[in-house]
Amino acid sequence: MWTPESARNKIFLIAGTTVFTLALHYGWLVEPIFGHVHWVHAIHARLCYIPIVMAASWFGLRGGLYTASVISVLVFPLVVGAVDSPHDFANEMTEIVFYFAIAILIGVLVEREFAARRRQQEAQLQMERSHKLSLVGQLAAGVAHEIKNPLASIKGAADILTDDDTSGADREEFKGILRNEVKRIDATVGEFLEFARAKETKLEKLDLSQTLRATLRQIEAQAKRHGLAIEAKLQEGIVVNGDSEKLHQMILNLILNAIQASREGDAIRVILNNRNDNTVRLAIADSGTGISEAAMERVFDPFFTTKSSGAGLGLAVVKDIVDSHFGDIVIESKEGRGTTVKVTLPCTQVED
Repeated sequence: MWTPESARNKIFLIAGTTVFTLALHYGWLVEPIFGHVHWVHAIHARLCYIPIVMAASWFGLRGGLYTASVISVLVFPLVVGAVDSPHDFANEMTEIVFYFAIAILIGVLVEREFAARRRQQEAQLQMERSHKLSLVGQLAAGVAHEIKNPLASIKGAADILTDDDTSGADREEFKGILRNEVKRIDATVGEFLEFARAKETKLEKLDLSQTLRATLRQIEAQAKRHGLAIEAKLQEGIVVNGDSEKLHQMILNLILNAIQASREGDAIRVILNNRNDNTVRLAIADSGTGISEAAMERVFDPFFTTKSSGAGLGLAVVKDIVDSHFGDIVIESKEGRGTTVKVTLPCTQVED
């Protein structure tokens, strides 16, 4: 397959252009038709700049000088044999000098551009390395913070359980505390691992309506325990190219966020429909605490959270999932008035 970016193909193109100009120069293309005419030589002299400019632009100073040298060597025999006077010879040699001048001028400019790009790429790589190191530091701090409190509770519970004076009822209570805190640590570590070791997204046709209904059934009991209602308005038969497990995780994270932000008696609204631009829109809205303007700028940042507990990875994971499905996510929120999350995904088809 032809790929213009390939160095090999660029060399072939330069060589082909050079051969074409030399064929004009030696009269192999035009003279059989028009005979020997002066304008052919004049055209050839100007066309020789094209492969030189191409080589210098693509390969820098060395490429330009090498091409200029090859062309000069190949045209020199005809220059020597065809000129009739010292003046004509001087003109031809001046033309060759200009071949090298053009090669040097463009080559130097391109080399400077190459150097600037390398510096820019190195700076970008340095920024990415610094960003990754910053994330590692945040990760370590987040893990330490999230595990420190449960460990303190576990230590306290263990001290009480090993005390011979602790009553049987207290022992049962603190055994429950131990189990809950261990589960809390396990959930925290699992969340960090899920973020750090993102699985490959496997896109296949799936019914998003069914995936959403299954997730709502899973979360319904938890919503009721918080005194919340989930109002779902779902269009049936919406098919997308997606990863069932990841889309389930995305929906679950968003609804859990809505539950945590809501107050008893509130309702969480879930809407799924097909749009006219061949996309699917999932909207999850609550009337809870909302998000401040300052926090809105960082809601997708890993390890950022406004909650008293949690690692702050939920929305970062959601954003990664949406991006891996070539979708878009928008959050609209006003402090004290609730939040609406809108996820837009490409739609494969709508089944009747």
